[in-house]
Amino acid sequence: MTTLNLSSMAHGLNYLPEYVARGNGIFAANGIEVPDTQHDPWDGIMHALADGTADVALGGVWVPAMYSGRSRLPSKDFVAIAQLNDRFPMCIVTRERVDNFELSWLRDRTILVPGQGGTAPAEFTRGLMREAGLDPWQTRFAHDLSMPMLYDLFVGGLGDAFLTDLVTALELQRAGLGHLAYLHAERGGRMPNSVYYVLRERLDELTPALVPFVKSIDQAMQQLREGTVADLNGLFAAEWPTADPSTLLAATELLIKHGVWNTARVDRAALERWTGILHTAGLTVSQVKYDDIIDTRAMLE
Repeated sequence: MTTLNLSSMAHGLNYLPEYVARGNGIFAANGIEVPDTQHDPWDGIMHALADGTADVALGGVWVPAMYSGRSRLPSKDFVAIAQLNDRFPMCIVTRERVDNFELSWLRDRTILVPGQGGTAPAEFTRGLMREAGLDPWQTRFAHDLSMPMLYDLFVGGLGDAFLTDLVTALELQRAGLGHLAYLHAERGGRMPNSVYYVLRERLDELTPALVPFVKSIDQAMQQLREGTVADLNGLFAAEWPTADPSTLLAATELLIKHGVWNTARVDRAALERWTGILHTAGLTVSQVKYDDIIDTRAMLE
């Protein structure tokens, strides 16, 4: 059994295929063991790669993109080897019901956008607004704060909308505290949101273990899409013991329906669309290309 040490920036439902692969024995069947350490704050995943306590990190592809080409930072030369999300898994909740919601509705309004865990929620939403011909700066983005804090503030009356995960959105809707208005996965197109990445200098060493790892993730995705995961409720109870399993199931079905777990292979056009959004936002010196930060050897054909 080969051990591949994983370091993750969060624990969320959009990571479900990994939990299926671990909890239902798919990793083990493919000859690997994948212990996971979660980090708070999230940037501990980079330190774990640098000091060798982790072989692989799970997080946003914007991290490899922003560090790409920084020759003075060899300990942060990251390469993504597969994706866990093919679309952005979050959504917009409005305080009042909005029929036929469009992003233009946000003009001159305030949206609360968690940012403590990374730049994707705000910047991808702004990118979608630009693609729709809108000026995102006509919307007030309240961000750089944690999800729990913004949740409390939204429930307490701050803001017109809240960008959050699907489980929280469904909980708010069922409690009569908000309305699910916009799913990024449904309407925002393909986007490699969460990826697995490694240090470039370790690619050759790790690839023999990364191949069965990515195969396992792909098999777990397939089981979720086909509805063949054994004891999904048991997995929910193990991973989120205090959550309502019916809400978790409803959110899972939406993530499946809208293609979040369609493939572990990073799509070239989707990656460069996202790095283009990051470049427009001033987060890279030049637009990062697919071959700069993606290695395909472990991805399934």
